[in-house]
Amino acid sequence: MCGIAGYFASTGAVQNGRSVLGPMIGAISHRGPDENGIYTDHNAGLGHMRLSIVGLGDGQQPMKNASGDLVISYNGEVFNYVELRDDLIAQGHIFRTTSDTEVILHLYEEMGPDCVKKLNGDFAFALWDQKRRRMMLARDRMGVRPLFYTWHNSTMYFASEAKSLLTIPGIEAEVDEYALDQIFTLWAPIAPRTIFKNIFELQPAHLMLVEGETSKTVPYWQLQYPDHDSMALSRSEDHVSEELLHLLTDATRIRLRADVPVGSYLSGGLDSSAVSAIAAKIVPGRLRTFSIGFDSAEHDETAYQTQMVNALGTHHSALTCSGNDIANIFPSVIAHTERPVLRTAPAPLYLLSHLASSEGYKVVLTGEGADEVFAGYDLFREAKVRRFCAAQPKSRIRPHLFRRLYPYLSGLKQQSPEYLAAFFGTGLDAVSDPLYSHRPRFRGTAATKMFFSPDLRAALKGYDAADDLASGLPKEFARWHPLHQAQYLETSLLLPGYILNCQSDRMAMAHGLEGRFPFLDHRLVEFASRIPAAMKLKGLVEKHILKRAVSDLVPEAITARPKQPYRAPDSRSFTAGKMPDYVRNCMGTETIADTGLFNPAAVAKLVAKGTGGGLEGYRDNSAFVGILSTQLWHQIFTAQTQRHAVAAE
Repeated sequence: MCGIAGYFASTGAVQNGRSVLGPMIGAISHRGPDENGIYTDHNAGLGHMRLSIVGLGDGQQPMKNASGDLVISYNGEVFNYVELRDDLIAQGHIFRTTSDTEVILHLYEEMGPDCVKKLNGDFAFALWDQKRRRMMLARDRMGVRPLFYTWHNSTMYFASEAKSLLTIPGIEAEVDEYALDQIFTLWAPIAPRTIFKNIFELQPAHLMLVEGETSKTVPYWQLQYPDHDSMALSRSEDHVSEELLHLLTDATRIRLRADVPVGSYLSGGLDSSAVSAIAAKIVPGRLRTFSIGFDSAEHDETAYQTQMVNALGTHHSALTCSGNDIANIFPSVIAHTERPVLRTAPAPLYLLSHLASSEGYKVVLTGEGADEVFAGYDLFREAKVRRFCAAQPKSRIRPHLFRRLYPYLSGLKQQSPEYLAAFFGTGLDAVSDPLYSHRPRFRGTAATKMFFSPDLRAALKGYDAADDLASGLPKEFARWHPLHQAQYLETSLLLPGYILNCQSDRMAMAHGLEGRFPFLDHRLVEFASRIPAAMKLKGLVEKHILKRAVSDLVPEAITARPKQPYRAPDSRSFTAGKMPDYVRNCMGTETIADTGLFNPAAVAKLVAKGTGGGLEGYRDNSAFVGILSTQLWHQIFTAQTQRHAVAAE
């Protein structure tokens, strides 16, 4: 796990390539604190910051092949490198190192760019083919590892994080208004767009080939679902759960491959508990676990975490997070997410990553991905109830089902059927809408845009982020089961755009820690996509088939507990008690006006409401965190641009 950076000049040489790459990799030194390296050619350069996990003594990068005409800078892990290496040796390849990095070089020698199809892993890499004068960029199927690029003066620059690109003179941090609108509607930009204007993200499961003045970006894998379950697995639940457990076990096994100790996060939920239980069986007596709790009862899951630790008998470390903790580290969190967020949820994970790193760990297993792959979110259940209610829109009985969706929201249980039908019934009859499952979320989030400034509204000119998302859906989408449509939206947008980007990779790598995600093994993802919808969401029981598969590994108290999504205290982290000076400054009328993205008068009323008693509603909470994080983003990254501009003078 590392940080990479580089460039390719299509029309000539880059002067002083090492002086270009030095600041680029320096900006992401947190991703690879162990070693660094630089390679330069006539018109190409690669830089690398290394976090040593596999091949500790011989995995230095950038790495060349034996003939020296291929060079790679690589971030991440290929978990099936042992099997690939054995196959390549059988074909006559001779290895000089024990690293998984060299496996990619040999595989490229055999297959060219198609080598990515053989890789089971989380990766982003740049491979310079000197003979063909071709730069290849590639990113893993699920979008675990980030990779950004931009063009400037006929040169393509790329890096693991955008802050590297901002070290290049002439590349500035400027907000992309459409990406901001997407975040304030969909929670994430629609790739390849990013919050930085003219800085793009290589999409998951894509590779880019740049030769001369031409570039081509192509997908090498696509998440697919059967047509209305016509091609779904026809086996019994027993057989499906047995194969599921086998795949999850193997995905966990190969993710324990490392030349350093591997720990595991325990949230108290089903997903991390299942992964930890499997890992504990594979490395008996050696698994270290880590968890975070909250001093607010509505967010805390410590009791379940303790129960799982006792069941596994692991050596465990935990910390408790307060609202003050979140407020204190939030500027650092935004410096690492590199984009605005609508929730404070990344902040506690920043603290948890620091805990694991401070105890000497470089790798942790986590349960991310299970909710998307096995239909675990409340949104999936809500969409099912909405479709059920749409069949009889005048029914007073059916809206009562909405109370069963959110047991952790006590106020919902007291509402009348009329309120429930009105609250959840937006667009109830539009069942053919491709975004039917997500419309309530998108509309609720988009309400935060009432705080946009008149200038920003004018720049957007009626742009609709949800329509933009719908226009890019695959042509097969309409033929899928409604649950699979909803899963695709979560897996292709929110998972890589927010969960993996803001909560996982960035928070872990801020402390030189690599997260590994067994549920995102592409073999498991492909298998789960063929499982009938009714086995994943059985009635209103989420992740039914997963619960059945791990029932002998996880205590019933964990498998049977109501779903509680991971949440953290939001606006009250900043408004309860004395407001931090940086918050007061960022949300101040003069600063809001200077930035120009939000309405100063409306923001002033929001802040007054928050300090007067707290913000309780979804809209106001999301707006406060979203505006604050946008203001922080603007201060952090425009200031970085200005510093580099001064240094270049």
